[in-house]
Amino acid sequence: MNIGTNGTPGAAKAFGRLLRFHRQRAKVSLELLGEHTAYSKSQVAMIERGERKPSARFVEVADEVLGAQGALLEVAKEVTASGVAAWLEDYLVAEAQAVSVHKYENHVIPGLLQTEAYARAVFQCTNPPLDDEVIEASITARLARQGLFRRKPLPLISFVLEKAVLTRPIGGRAALKENLLSILEVGRLRHVSIQVMPEDRETHAGLDGPFILLETAKHRSQLVYVEGQGGRYFLSEQPDVADVFARYGILRAQALSPEDSAELIEQVAREL
Repeated sequence: MNIGTNGTPGAAKAFGRLLRFHRQRAKVSLELLGEHTAYSKSQVAMIERGERKPSARFVEVADEVLGAQGALLEVAKEVTASGVAAWLEDYLVAEAQAVSVHKYENHVIPGLLQTEAYARAVFQCTNPPLDDEVIEASITARLARQGLFRRKPLPLISFVLEKAVLTRPIGGRAALKENLLSILEVGRLRHVSIQVMPEDRETHAGLDGPFILLETAKHRSQLVYVEGQGGRYFLSEQPDVADVFARYGILRAQALSPEDSAELIEQVAREL
């Protein structure tokens, strides 16, 4: 199952389960393991849930403290290779198989459209902070996802972006400008549509926040993927899925046309 990286889907979850098994077998608390590894209790818990990738030092110390006899070291190789958190791995499997991908975003340039410099700035904003090797692996995995634009057969891809996404200088003005010019290039692909939501809309169909719509080739099934502060989840049952697909249609009607959007993006880039 290819998710666009060299790692194994579910690797972070598998490492987390193995870590919890050895920690409980050794009767070591989260706090004590954190003291040995210089991680907080909450950070160790995030690793056990697969939500945070462990540093190489963490794996080495944990393997020794818990008496795992190299088991953690071995499984950690797959975690490092994947470059994505466990909660994202399931989504990437679906994305890689999708015949259409549609994204509404209101606060940051979507990962599929990010340049390396912008992506690095995004990961450096993560709280709690990520280790350097995790950031580099995450950037590699994010850029690898952009192979979706060249995949055969070509998927249908569209974006609706709030104008604020185009003006928020994450990573600095130079990084933002580079990314805007890259977005213009992607928008010229015949299977990609990029629209901007103007700031002066008095009605708006996306006030509940960002989401991604996926349609898979198998049985043409439809999925909705949502991320938030409290968690991430798929919607796959009706009428919820149909409601969000309809909402996206309204968003596209409310946004500027792809042509007018390209002109606006060019203007913002020129002014940086």
